[in-house]
Amino acid sequence: MATFIQVTTTTETKADAQAIAGAVVEKRLAACAQVIGPITSTYWWQEKIENAEEWLCIIKSKGTLYEELEKAIRAVHPYKEPEIIATPILKGSQSYLAWLDENTR
Repeated sequence: MATFIQVTTTTETKADAQAIAGAVVEKRLAACAQVIGPITSTYWWQEKIENAEEWLCIIKSKGTLYEELEKAIRAVHPYKEPEIIATPILKGSQSYLAWLDENTR
């Protein structure tokens, strides 16, 4: 079976997060994506600490699709330097992982 990943990114608006989710699922780079928020992010930006309300997009995909998935996210993402982080899915229900495999390229 394929190696699977969960990719996260954050955006300023719900509409931006939904646009990313829709784009990657439509291209079958992801089997599903969830938009959660709003959340509060605290981070360094331009030498100072910032706090911002953001929306979290959680994307499920195959490890082999990461590079193409990152490009697709960047094509839609409004941030100059977006968070795009992939973590491996080490375990999961076999039926869910089979569904994920069937619904991605």
